[in-house]
Amino acid sequence: MFLLGNLFIALAGILDIVLTALYWLILVRALVSWVNPDPFNPIVQLLHQATEPILEPIRRFLPPSGIDFSPLVAFLVIYATRAFLVKSLLDIGYRFQ
Repeated sequence: MFLLGNLFIALAGILDIVLTALYWLILVRALVSWVNPDPFNPIVQLLHQATEPILEPIRRFLPPSGIDFSPLVAFLVIYATRAFLVKSLLDIGYRFQ
């Protein structure tokens, strides 16, 4: 059963890394948006392509306003996912060991 426990621990680690990277990408995109970046800059395009699949569905559910609150909602979802799913996978993994 220790193999299954190690699998759950590895999945939790990978999920934590992906969520952390997504958090930082969204944060950098929000900060860069304040300075009116060049849309043809490759870094700006990368940030847009990496974060838009996450932020666009959130924007559809938020009421229209002058401020884009989708990064804030995404941060809350990422935090909740890390607090619940990652920790639950770790707990399951440690119980199987």
